[in-house]
Amino acid sequence: MRLLLIEDEQSLREITARRLRDEGYSVDTCDNGEDGQTYIELTNYDAVILDIMLPRRDGLTVLRQIRAQKITTPVLLLTARDAIEDRVSGLDAGADDYLVKPFSFAELSARIRVLLRRQTVDQADSVLEIADLRMDLASRTVQRGDRDIQLTQREFTLLEVLLRYQGIVLTREKIAQHIYDYGFEGGSNVIDVYIRYLRRKVDQDGSTPLIHTVRGAGYVLREES
Repeated sequence: MRLLLIEDEQSLREITARRLRDEGYSVDTCDNGEDGQTYIELTNYDAVILDIMLPRRDGLTVLRQIRAQKITTPVLLLTARDAIEDRVSGLDAGADDYLVKPFSFAELSARIRVLLRRQTVDQADSVLEIADLRMDLASRTVQRGDRDIQLTQREFTLLEVLLRYQGIVLTREKIAQHIYDYGFEGGSNVIDVYIRYLRRKVDQDGSTPLIHTVRGAGYVLREES
């Protein structure tokens, strides 16, 4: 999952981004509202963490403008102000949630997971499934039938993207947008390598293949009769 963190306090931005990457997210960062809005307009993020007090363009202005453009990316507001009117203003501007500074990283992480779950249509809990393949986002575990599958962070993120978009053919570029940030310098063949790793673990032991190559287009996760 690809996140954008817009925060002008350098130490907080760097620490938060590092810890989010440690949890397997791909994270872009910027330190002002003007650049942040450009990032949101040009990139398909899974969620945005947006500070309200920003130079060059405040967070509420950014939020109102992207919502006016019909950009529906989930937004978590960060604010140092805990007044009721400030929270109401943020929610009225289009925020999906808010978090008051100072905050614990555990709470931030939990709120991000909630936002990402809301993106999945008709997803009642944190479990993604297809056939006998089951991914639990809360416990970060994967099973195929009765078999536990051990995945690296990158493999887990790749499988999550395939599960969320199951039945839809994803190009290598589309997959890369979700699992890498702007600092990524590898070619599209890196996606092929990780797909190969994932297939060895998910489709092994004679299991019915779920990860399919669509020649000239990309990859898709689906059941085939």
